Amino acid sequence: MIATDLAAWAAQLRLADIPDRVQTTATRHLLDGVGNAIAARRLGHGMAAWTVAHALGGPSQAWAVTGRQGLSAPAATLATGALVHALDFDDTHSLGLVHATTVSLPAAFSVGQEVQASGAEILTAAVVGLETVCRLGAASPHGFHARGLHATAVCGTLSSALVAARLAGMPVPRMVDALGIAGSASGGLMEFLHTSADTKSLHPGMAGLNGVLAARLAAAGASGPESVIEGSHGIYRALSAHAFEPEAVTRGLGDFWETEHISIKPYPSCQLMHATLDAVAAACRAATEPVELPMISAVDVEVHPDSISIVCVPRAGTAVPRSSYGAKFDLPWSVAALLTDGAVTLETYTADSIARPDVAALADRVHVLPMSTEGPAADAPGRAVIHLADGGTVIGEVAGSRGTRANPLTDDEVLTKFTANCGGHRRAIELADRIRGLADESSLDAVLALAADIAESDTADRRSRASSKG
Repeated sequence: MIATDLAAWAAQLRLADIPDRVQTTATRHLLDGVGNAIAARRLGHGMAAWTVAHALGGPSQAWAVTGRQGLSAPAATLATGALVHALDFDDTHSLGLVHATTVSLPAAFSVGQEVQASGAEILTAAVVGLETVCRLGAASPHGFHARGLHATAVCGTLSSALVAARLAGMPVPRMVDALGIAGSASGGLMEFLHTSADTKSLHPGMAGLNGVLAARLAAAGASGPESVIEGSHGIYRALSAHAFEPEAVTRGLGDFWETEHISIKPYPSCQLMHATLDAVAAACRAATEPVELPMISAVDVEVHPDSISIVCVPRAGTAVPRSSYGAKFDLPWSVAALLTDGAVTLETYTADSIARPDVAALADRVHVLPMSTEGPAADAPGRAVIHLADGGTVIGEVAGSRGTRANPLTDDEVLTKFTANCGGHRRAIELADRIRGLADESSLDAVLALAADIAESDTADRRSRASSKG
């Protein structure tokens, strides 16, 4: 059974078994995840889950990332997962179309604190999570999304359970039970795409919470089906609309590392629009003179068919986005914002920014065309044609979006994103160095204290400014 093979691998894995390059890659993603959590906390995003987690009570086992209050490990996992994903700035595995770190870091950090694990043990558990969630998603590419489910929420519940079970030192049979129990909590509806709701931002926190609870239930004696993955009513047959290959989940475990195929986002928006944004930026660079807004009569963009149902829903580009989160899934509006501002940043999706009528008017002139291409949507090329009022055109093409393994962000670019997410705090580099050297940390104490210092300095300033305005 696939669950048994996964559990046996996870139980036996040691840091020395993980190649140095994979360890380095994993710490890059943990660095990015912590930075995204800090940015969300600084800007006041993900606070509903934060508030609930801090009100749940229970034994003091772990701090959420950026927090200082002792929470139960499940509650800390909920708060951290919601923060890491709140801005939709977290990483993506292209074939599985899952946000890998947002359902690996929270359980590893929270349960790691609970059991007083070393940095090396927490890094090893995080790699277990990254590998598991990516492999589960990749065994049925776009299959969960095609069914209307968020693959991160489906697969992340199982991967979080395995991370928690590994850190708790559970025997393989109990780890299998944890996976089986977690499968019954997998879900995550994509209906938010048609409303102003931001439920997707909650999915990773809820998946992590349910995964940690599944591990605890298994430890307490509850059982789960070992056929949860490939069974006749397992996650693929029940929740995926596409063909699946469950054997791919464990194929090459320990030899081939999906962790190396996770991309880090340069834009705080849905990954499926990144190639288009890069193509539009390339078109602007290719122009013989700066492309001014009055010069643009229309913009044609070619988009992978699997992306259209997610970032080009019928309302996209035809009106002001209903919410800041909704704008992150509105490809025409995001293209218009890029052309207007010259960049797409965290400020692009603020309430004031998405209310701009000039951006909405330009978005109405962005036409989406289905692209004829093979391969997963998140790895698709991008093509944009900007039609000018004088009859001319400028064209931009990219083979794939920035941040993917084919076109990765450099270490300097990842660090620049991290320090920006930290608000340029003077201790951001110190925190980055500790995360990148996680294997040498005796515990998470110093990392978490620094993250809280950085986040709290900005939230205090924000509260002070709001008070002075009042």
